[in-house]
Amino acid sequence: MKVLIADKFEQSGIDGLKAAGCEVLYRPDLKDESLAAAIRETAADVLVVRSTAVTAPMLESGALSLVVRAGAGYNTIDVATASMRGIYVSNCPGKNAIAVAELAFALLLALDRRVPDNVAELRAGKWNKKEFSKARGLFGRTIGLLGFGNIGQEMAKRAHAFGMPIVVWSRRFATGKERVEDQPVPMQLAGSPQDVAARCDVLSVHLALGPDTKGLVNAAVFERLKPGSYFINTARGEVVDHAALERAIRERDLRVGLDVFAAEPATATGEFADAIASLKNVYGTHHIGASTDQAQEAIAAETVRIVASYKGTGKVPNVVNLAKKTPASHMLVVRHRDRPGVLAHVFEHLRRGNINVQETENVIFEGAQAAVARINLDGAPSDALLAEMQAGNRDILDLHLVAI
Repeated sequence: MKVLIADKFEQSGIDGLKAAGCEVLYRPDLKDESLAAAIRETAADVLVVRSTAVTAPMLESGALSLVVRAGAGYNTIDVATASMRGIYVSNCPGKNAIAVAELAFALLLALDRRVPDNVAELRAGKWNKKEFSKARGLFGRTIGLLGFGNIGQEMAKRAHAFGMPIVVWSRRFATGKERVEDQPVPMQLAGSPQDVAARCDVLSVHLALGPDTKGLVNAAVFERLKPGSYFINTARGEVVDHAALERAIRERDLRVGLDVFAAEPATATGEFADAIASLKNVYGTHHIGASTDQAQEAIAAETVRIVASYKGTGKVPNVVNLAKKTPASHMLVVRHRDRPGVLAHVFEHLRRGNINVQETENVIFEGAQAAVARINLDGAPSDALLAEMQAGNRDILDLHLVAI
């Protein structure tokens, strides 16, 4: 299996892929047209990326069957095109959660104690203990969490350790399958992002980016924050309405810590201009939340696990683009002798009936003399077709149709 790595990647991950029997092509500077050309020319089976965008022309240019995002989010990958071409897309969720939570809390502490301003004054040769002794402190102040995935959970642990009451809004609690009462740290559930904002002193965003979260943190949320509140975003820039955030900073004196922005350079270095980043109440970092040695080693190990599993079993851990529900309306259950040609016979009859197979599973009984196939179909075969199917192959022991 040929693996093309088109981003910086840990040496331990490269060594792990080679140990798994993969041919590894490490080309971390590829992007855009040069990446599309490399995919085509190398005939790579697997593409591994971090922040590099994976576009439709890239996915259409070669023989890829798996794209691994060496990180949590996958909004830089054209998942729709990958799905149309039958290319798996996988990621490494949770492996950078501690690193991102650490940075979010670093930003929070920096806001409260004005650490960057302290440093700037000292470097300028100024001593101003009178001004910088003014700090609110975090103990007893309520933190609001928008999102309670892996990163939100790590953030809650740290907030609890600092003696901060926690109020949370997350879709995972909306279904009732999970309850805030069962979480390892005490917290209260809010009914909406606006409700969280109204009840907290610090609002920290930990939402994955999707159609239903883009721009979710908007003016209606910022208007509920108390004047002088702290706002932290280490998730994705697109989940925040930045025009509304800028107004809130100016009008409500918010203090803001950002690791993500509305428009970031496409490369690791470059010019950067953002009106919000220049405001005095804003501290920013360079989208480095996941960038610790610990996190990158964990992500590299998970990437190796994904590729090794795919190579050895055909199964892809953490795949994000398989259908949650197929168009299947019926299941055909076929008990049969474990002989060549039985399933080919069944599929040929389904083809003649213009019935498409959505999913199939064939389970072998002990002794490997018999098996049962469960075949999900997008329609119901006629009784005549089923009778012809069974009569035409003596190794079919029984078959029946189930509506699903």
